[in-house]
Amino acid sequence: MNHQTIGDHDRATRLTPEDLAALRESLHEQRLFRQEQLRQIAAAATSRADALLQQQAASQIEVRVELAASARMVLADVEAALARLDDGSYGACHLCRRPIARERLEIVPQARYCARCQQVREAGR
Repeated sequence: MNHQTIGDHDRATRLTPEDLAALRESLHEQRLFRQEQLRQIAAAATSRADALLQQQAASQIEVRVELAASARMVLADVEAALARLDDGSYGACHLCRRPIARERLEIVPQARYCARCQQVREAGR
């Protein structure tokens, strides 16, 4: 590997302070979205609970429960990413410890794993 290739790789993975600020903002926006989503789901479930139980099929209630569970999982991932930003460990893969590519973090700012390790984890399921 020549020095030019190493330099290109560093630029592709190294997060600048501006990158970190943009990623933090994206995570904050996701957190607010998921918190509001959970509030709306809870409000619908409590304010019209009797009517919903009478009018909706069990499958519709199950969808709402699954949506809330999914929103809680994403919110937990976002909160964990914000904690990693605060403690300085953000951007490192939890498995191989190599930097996660900037492009991946821009798409999935709460990513815990580099693309390679994520593929390995998904293949093992």
